[in-house]
Amino acid sequence: MNCPHCSSAHTTRLQRTTDLGYAMYRCKACYRTCNERTGTPFNFIEVPTDNVFQVLVCRFRYKLSFRDIAEFFLLRGFEFTHETVRDWEERFASIFAQQLRAKRKGKVGKIWFVDETYIRVKGRWCYLYRGIDENGNLVDVRKSEKRDMAAAKAFFAGAHEVAEQSPQRMVTDGLSSYPRAIDEELGTDIEHEVRGCLGNPIEQSHRGIKQCYYPMVVFGAIESAKRFCQAFDEVQQFLRPKARMADLVSLSKQREQFVERVNELKDLFQAI
Repeated sequence: MNCPHCSSAHTTRLQRTTDLGYAMYRCKACYRTCNERTGTPFNFIEVPTDNVFQVLVCRFRYKLSFRDIAEFFLLRGFEFTHETVRDWEERFASIFAQQLRAKRKGKVGKIWFVDETYIRVKGRWCYLYRGIDENGNLVDVRKSEKRDMAAAKAFFAGAHEVAEQSPQRMVTDGLSSYPRAIDEELGTDIEHEVRGCLGNPIEQSHRGIKQCYYPMVVFGAIESAKRFCQAFDEVQQFLRPKARMADLVSLSKQREQFVERVNELKDLFQAI
């Protein structure tokens, strides 16, 4: 491996390993020692990568607070505090989201359903912009302190980056900032339909993030809310068993897909 300190390729593997069994190396250029985790987000984490991954999957998949996860793993023989879970989320949530978001590029449908929902941050309401396509698949998600023109344009710009093309039709709730934001960020030839809550699939799609953050009561900061909301939606989309909203997937098939995709997610996480 290359030295993480000076980037030299002249390293020698030592006979000893770390306490967790990771190989150690000595650089012939700067004479420093390092191991397989040095220079990675896993540096100074004194538990196996598999355990970190399982904690994060529990965090982004299920309705568990930091303390719930710490108690759950205590039953399995792993002892750490809820602050450890918070630290791991802070380290890896954005990386998780970026990698999964990159895998979705260019795989968005032609009809977008866009809406904003309320998320409480440090005692006050903020806004979560979300979009799904006609198949129920995630388009993009963005947390914002305000519901204004700048927030709408930032959301559509990010959504266009993921989709790599503009939609043919856009369905929104009629927020006044949407028409201009759509014209300026996506183009003027998009059909814009205003639809209420009834019959709008995005309203049901909000339930996932709303129910998952309830055990936490509120987020403590806007940055932590952004990290969690984006990582949560990306993981839920990656593990989604249905390719289309009308699909019927048997329980056995759902379980099979879940195991396959979690293993794929694990490989992606270990390659960080």
